[in-house]
Amino acid sequence: MPISGTASHASGKRRRTAAAAGAAVAAAALIATGMTTGSAGAAPSGTDGVDTGALSVKLSASQRAELLRGADATTARTAEALRLGAKEKLVVKDVVKDADGTLHTRYHRTYDGLPVLGGDLIVHRSGAGKIKGVTKATKATVAVASTTPKLAPDTAARSAVKLAKADDTTQAKPTRSPRKVIWAATGKPVLAYETVVGGVQQDGTPNELHVITDAATGKKLFEYQGIENGSGESQYSGKVELGTSKEGAGFTLTDADRGGHRTTNLDHGQSGEGAAFSDEDDAWGNGKGDDPQTAAVDAHYGAALTWDYYKNVHDRSGIKNDGKGAYSRVHYGDNYVNAFWDDSCFCMTYGDGQGNSHPLTSIDVAAHEMTHGVTSNTAGLEYSGESGGLNEATSDIFAAGVEFAANNSTDTGDYLVGEKIDINGDGTPLRYMDKPSKDGQSLDSWDENAGDVDVHYSSGIGNHFFYLLSEGSGQKEINGVQYDSPTADGSKVEGIGRDKAEKIWYKALTTYMTSTTDYHAAREATLKAATDLFGADSAEYKGVESAWAGVNVK
Repeated sequence: MPISGTASHASGKRRRTAAAAGAAVAAAALIATGMTTGSAGAAPSGTDGVDTGALSVKLSASQRAELLRGADATTARTAEALRLGAKEKLVVKDVVKDADGTLHTRYHRTYDGLPVLGGDLIVHRSGAGKIKGVTKATKATVAVASTTPKLAPDTAARSAVKLAKADDTTQAKPTRSPRKVIWAATGKPVLAYETVVGGVQQDGTPNELHVITDAATGKKLFEYQGIENGSGESQYSGKVELGTSKEGAGFTLTDADRGGHRTTNLDHGQSGEGAAFSDEDDAWGNGKGDDPQTAAVDAHYGAALTWDYYKNVHDRSGIKNDGKGAYSRVHYGDNYVNAFWDDSCFCMTYGDGQGNSHPLTSIDVAAHEMTHGVTSNTAGLEYSGESGGLNEATSDIFAAGVEFAANNSTDTGDYLVGEKIDINGDGTPLRYMDKPSKDGQSLDSWDENAGDVDVHYSSGIGNHFFYLLSEGSGQKEINGVQYDSPTADGSKVEGIGRDKAEKIWYKALTTYMTSTTDYHAAREATLKAATDLFGADSAEYKGVESAWAGVNVK
């Protein structure tokens, strides 16, 4: 049942109601440290108690470029102020400016010209330029005896390919020659090789396995997966509005209002950008999986909602905060039951699910995947161990935020993940934020083995924290869904509200978390964010403490 109706015209584009299909599972996939802080925040002044001076401000492209140029011009002075070694240099990655003038500049680090993995840091400066604090991914001094490896790069490459094949990756081979790096994320910094192995994972997801090998001994130091899984009628969200553009005699799914974000059709292929969807009357999809446009409607709609959420709630303009859109590829592979974010193409990719009839393109899955892009361009949380769990939790947290903000009557906001896509085949969600262990595998609370658990299940700790911080412990009904959230120590937690919890997590992610942040460092990051936003004596600060205690992070 195609949808018709009026559309507004502006700058050669049209808006049209549409119906989207499918729900995606993340491939930074949806399925399965040191820190020094600065001064306490100012007195709250916002209508909700937030110190508006601590909120990040929206920067125009020229303003952001100017700040980045300024930071880049002073990297040598900054390195000297931080007392870095003579062979260490800083490379500017990003900058965040608060309303009170505070600048948070995020840097990569090099040593004797080699990238330092786990050497990233954030410098916090007052509006007057004084360093207030520094957040580092590692406390270790970055130095090695020699940058000449004892191990041949081909040896490291063969070892990495063997590791990928052991995980049932097919067509496994290095995508490029191993590169020399300094590994500083764990233990004493050492000279190492980073090998990236391509191919196809067992479930059909593209493989981008990063293997870090000691360049002296050949010992594997670390590994992580670079692919992060994860007007018409929509399959999951009903009749929705889309941003489209007039091209030739028809229209394409190109959203000029959101950085030119576009949605393309892979037509069951597994590579390339995909072909543009086109439609003569700008009425897209039929709300069912038998129309290829329907999955595109859902993906395009989810991307628009996510863009709007970050812009309206966090003053962030796109994934990189540079005003530029990514793109979405639908109909990936055959019977592919997943979805993923890929930094290399700056894109989201969605499978059609079992039987190619349940596209993985629901609101929360689309938001989950795009948020992997935000994390990659801010904290850069490594996709392994506890930092990987935090990476996944961040995507689930902001996916919930997007879903609530969408206020869609067909797909109402909740603290469930993937409830529309029916991955389990029995109508149950993929994950639960109030009590993550309800899925049979996720962790409700932290223990010393959390870093050894798959990141999709260790994410339960962060998800549970966020639910407790937002809503509190015990029984509660929200939008018709019943929740009953326990705590690790049996304590009662009072929620501070989802809006405040989202602001705290976003500020922690963008200004205090680094690539190696674990759950205890995340606690410190969110406490610092709560101090900045609400004050160290605030109910919100105490709420963060209580919620972390509720998941056994103290």
